Amino acid sequence: MTIQDIQNDIIDEFSMFDDWEERYQYMIDLGKTLPLINEQYKTDDNLIKGCQSKVWVHAEMKDNNVIFTADSDAIITKGIIAILIRTFSNQHPQDIIDADTEFIDQIGLKEHLSPTRANGLVSMVKQLKMYAIAYQTQLS
Repeated sequence: MTIQDIQNDIIDEFSMFDDWEERYQYMIDLGKTLPLINEQYKTDDNLIKGCQSKVWVHAEMKDNNVIFTADSDAIITKGIIAILIRTFSNQHPQDIIDADTEFIDQIGLKEHLSPTRANGLVSMVKQLKMYAIAYQTQLS
């Protein structure tokens, strides 16, 4: 699936819920399906700067695609990173770099987060794209 296909699926899934209580619960459930980071990668180097909660992300390259794993110490944040990892993991680095993140606005996520969580969301996206840039540089 392309990044755009995955984003469209996420938009469709979030549109099934009538209110934000249900959407938060869905995000918490998504967080439970997150491909968890190996404990050895839960280091300060893998912490995302700018997040109120602790969020660790690890990336590796496999068959020219970036594979992300992550974890967080907060359930909502875990759901947020789960959405991003679902979107960007197993994708070519250039596709991650080129992808827009408008789907985040389309599901209304940013406007329903506290300012510190919204900043954390931006930091998460930025970090995932930085990994992609690093791997794309290796491929070039």
